[in-house]
Amino acid sequence: MPIIRTDPAGLYAVPGLISLVAAPHDADLVYLSGQIGWDADGVIQDPGDHAAQTAQIARNIDIALASLGVTREAIVKETVYVVDWSPELIPVVIGGLRDGSAAPASTLVAVAALAFPDALVEVEVVVAVPRPAHPRP
Repeated sequence: MPIIRTDPAGLYAVPGLISLVAAPHDADLVYLSGQIGWDADGVIQDPGDHAAQTAQIARNIDIALASLGVTREAIVKETVYVVDWSPELIPVVIGGLRDGSAAPASTLVAVAALAFPDALVEVEVVVAVPRPAHPRP
């Protein structure tokens, strides 16, 4: 399923980390709720460790995507919320979300806190899922 990804001329680009424009072609959009660094039992992993929590978030996102029959290649847009933000966290957080797939459009927001006290990162994604060959009921 092709997703059109471009970095238009005239805009500053960060190739490999984000795509400035991403649009699905012949697909429906699915919105995944924000994921934090908790395991299947709801235990937040590694309080105080952005990298470890981001790795858990990536695993959580992969599980959700697999339930839709797609991979991270289908992510069109991500919004990343980070507690205790500093620019040095870009390779830790954004880099930790990459698996070699094309980078989605991305927004990073520094926040004072998230819904759970030990959570340092939360990521929500919009995914393009192929349309079925026939109309849905």
